[in-house]
Amino acid sequence: MKKILTLAAIVLAIGGCSGQQADTQATPVNIKSLAGDSAVTDIRPADAMPIYPSRGKALERSFTDQPPLIPHKDDYKITMDKNGCLTCHSWDKAPRMKATPVAKSHVIDDKGTLNGHNYFCTQCHVAQAENKAPLVENKFSNQ
Repeated sequence: MKKILTLAAIVLAIGGCSGQQADTQATPVNIKSLAGDSAVTDIRPADAMPIYPSRGKALERSFTDQPPLIPHKDDYKITMDKNGCLTCHSWDKAPRMKATPVAKSHVIDDKGTLNGHNYFCTQCHVAQAENKAPLVENKFSNQ
């Protein structure tokens, strides 16, 4: 007859009853980030709010064929069922909202239906704002 060990017997056999208490006090870990050197448990003030360009002002592009920058926040919800950008930028709503309509290169028909490759706007277009946070070094070259 085989002996069957219970979970309690296994824990005891491995050393669950050594008589010593486990050290439950974690040592703080220091991290380095763009926010500066601080412990994970430190509380620091929030970053300054970003300042977006004036309404209706196109942003200069850094290189040829760069997708246009977004002159406002870019956290509108985009799901498989709904693209929040189209609330203002669809062909029928853009004139009324005084927004730039979706580019013709992004659509598949004359009604302005978005091409599946261009449905998630923020994969190419990014918000541009003045931020007080330190800049991250950029070695981009369009050569």
